[in-house]
This record gives sequence, C-alpha cells and structure tokens, in this order.
Amino acid sequence: MVFQGSAAAISHTGRVRQNNQDSGFAGSNLFVVADGMGGHAGGDVASALAIGRLKHLDHAYPTTAAAELSLQQAIAETATDLIGTVRERPELAGMGTTVSALAMVDDYAVIAHIGDSRIYLYRGDQLTQITTDHTFVQRLVDSGRITEEEARYHPRRSVLMRVLGDMSANPEVDTFIMQTQPGDRWLLCSDGLSGVVEDANTAKVLGQGFTPKRSIDMLLRQALDAGAPDNVTAILVDVGGPHPIVSGTATIVGSASNPAGLEVPAAPRHSVTSGWLHPNRQAANVPSHYEPAAEFLEELIEEDRRRAKRRRWAWIAGLIIVIGLISVALMVAYSWTQGRYFVGSDRDTVVIYQGIQQDLGPIKLSTPYIDTEIPLDALTPFAQQMVRETITASSLDDAKGIVEGLRRMTVPGTQAIPGAEHIAPDPDDALTEAPLLEAPPGDEPAAPEAVPVAPGAGQ
Repeated sequence: MVFQGSAAAISHTGRVRQNNQDSGFAGSNLFVVADGMGGHAGGDVASALAIGRLKHLDHAYPTTAAAELSLQQAIAETATDLIGTVRERPELAGMGTTVSALAMVDDYAVIAHIGDSRIYLYRGDQLTQITTDHTFVQRLVDSGRITEEEARYHPRRSVLMRVLGDMSANPEVDTFIMQTQPGDRWLLCSDGLSGVVEDANTAKVLGQGFTPKRSIDMLLRQALDAGAPDNVTAILVDVGGPHPIVSGTATIVGSASNPAGLEVPAAPRHSVTSGWLHPNRQAANVPSHYEPAAEFLEELIEEDRRRAKRRRWAWIAGLIIVIGLISVALMVAYSWTQGRYFVGSDRDTVVIYQGIQQDLGPIKLSTPYIDTEIPLDALTPFAQQMVRETITASSLDDAKGIVEGLRRMTVPGTQAIPGAEHIAPDPDDALTEAPLLEAPPGDEPAAPEAVPVAPGAGQ
C-alpha cells in the first residue's frame, strides 16, 4: 500500500559551515536524513552514499518485518560502501554519517536509526522524541550524571558512541515499529536543527497546522536566527492531511542532490604513506564529531567527573558566601535594633524595652530593659492605650523622659506610683493650697502690737 500523506524536505548549509555535509530523501514511502562527518568532502561523500543506497527502498512493503529487514540490510551495505571508498581514497579515512530512516507500511512506521540525528512524533499537541541519541552526553544523561539541560550545552555533546562509518561492517542500528494514525506529524532532522531550536518552539510550529513545506521553512528560519552553527536538514511527514501524496517524484536535498559536484580528492598514485598518515588528511578532514576509542572514552568520563566535582565545589563555595553575607547582614540589622528603645507594657506594669516593636517570625527583636513598676491600671485610659500600642523613643534618655511624663497621668484615688514623690511639681497641674508656715521650735508667737485708742472711744 502506498503511503497516504504529504511530506517536504529542506537542507541548508547554515551560517558557519562552508559546505553542506547533510543529505535528505523524501519519497512516497521512505524518508531519510543523513548527517555526514569527516571534514570537507568526507562528510559529503558519506551522507550521499547512505542516501544512494537507501533510496532504492522507496516502495510498498507487504509487511513491517520486510521493511525492517530491508532497512537493516541497506544500512549494513552502506557501511561496506564506506569501507570500500576509504580503501580507494585513504585521505577520506574517518568519514561517517548518521542515518535516521522512516518507512511507512500501511498504518505503521518502521524506523531505523544510528547516530544523533532525530525522529520526532507530533501527536495530540505533544512533541515526543522517538529516537535516542547515540552520544557520549546521552549516556551521561541516562546514567544520571548530568541533566537534560546540562547535556544541551555540554562541550562533548557531539561525540558519537555509534555511527555509520568506515570502522565497522556490522553497525549496531536501532530498529522498531510504531503504529501511526491520521493527523500524526513525523519530523526527521539533523542536530543542526534539534541542537539550536528548543523542543517547545518546534512543537509550537508543528501545532499551527501549516503545510509540511511551510512548517519546515519556519523551523529553518528559527535555526538560522539562532546562529545555525551546523548544517540544517529536516523532513516533515504528515499522515493523511488535506493534500495526500498518491504518487510523485522523490525529493533529494543536501549533498546527495548533486553527487557529481562533490569534490572528492584523487588518491595519490605513488604515495608511500598510509591513509592515516596522509599529510593532507588532518587539514582536509577535521571531523565535527567522531566515534572515540575506548581509552579516549575513559578519559572523557574522567574529565566529566572532574567537571562535576568542580561544579559541586563551586556551588558549595557560592552557598557558603551567600550564607556568610546573609549572616553579616542579619548581625548588622540586629545590632541596629538593639540601639533602639520604646515604652510598652508587660502584663500589668509599664516597661522600657530595648529593640524595636516588630518581631521576625519566631525571633523577638526586643527585650525588657527597665521595669518601671508603674501599675498600668493607675494611668488614665488614654495613657493606658498609648502604652499598650507602644511609644517609640529616640534614645534611652528619651524613653526615661516618657516614663516620667506617664507618672503624672494617673487616675485620682489610685495607689501611689513608685517614684512619684521625687517628681518636681508641674506648673500646669491644678493649684493646691499652700501649707501654713510653722514657727521654729522653742519660739513663742509675738504679741500683737497695741493699738492706741482715742479717749472716749470705748464709751
């Protein structure tokens, strides 16, 4: 059965690379993305070879098992092709390519994958990464050593653990089968897209429901706006949709679209050095990523341990500094509060407090300083209210002055206030009768002076 749906493919050099080492294929039933590596010419050749071998699988399959077996055999044959090419062209040694392939069989998707290119499924407003990156960093994530966010910016994120190259004729390829349904959107892309465009942004673009061509154009624009340090290749496949493809011409993008234009350097006729020691190999074929040897992998793991240790100590040092700064700030603030005073009440007496009226949670910022022993109920109602609401003082002397003023604000007939006898009379208080002066002890009162009486006055 021919796949009923629509698809579009695109490939771009990016903003940094000088040539495009990616290749893509979008047919009637088969869709493939290959990200080449191995420097100038090497990566181009590797991805083009993969597409050249796999494109012949673009036809209907009787069963999903048949499609899966065909993909496995074609990828293994690609590895053989790469080995043979390097034997004829030693200067291409070290080249390789990723392969992410999707074959549609009835209502199923048959997937084959090796490397760090990706296949996503957008279904029900959710974007899911279907394939697993065969990278050193992904292994660190799977083991719990780093987080997904740390992996995104890890300096070794491009180091591949598995790749289709000239090192093994029996590559380990992930294959599996998934059921599809109308409305599904399958995205195949190189890391030039997935490495710079967030999954949330990709999901937002796919969720708008535009045609596959317009959708991948928008994704490419986002990658270019983000700097596009690598080649960008993407294929979007819609299951069903308003414009299903019944039959049509396959679309090839990237380096595989112009294999005749690939600049493959000719092998020297009389070279006495091996391909690994070729003088031009290092300059012409600097790999963007590669499969490390076992000892190099151990070195990378040890380096990551050191990096994690440094990161942990940096966090601890930063935490200690922050705690120290907070502690100093709290000490300074507490010292400031202890230079403040206010007048308040403690149960039934007037008290001078040291500190401020507010508390910091369970921490009290004031303590009783002087208990004046002035009964609260001996004060006037207005004075009692003022004391209960606290009276702020500018200094300790000011607080004592406030207390002396409270001693005068008493209710008539109440018990004597301690210390009131030492208070000088307030001229504003009500006037009282002056006491009679008593003669000094031992002195007799003076006789009144005789008043002369005129003669005849008493008659």
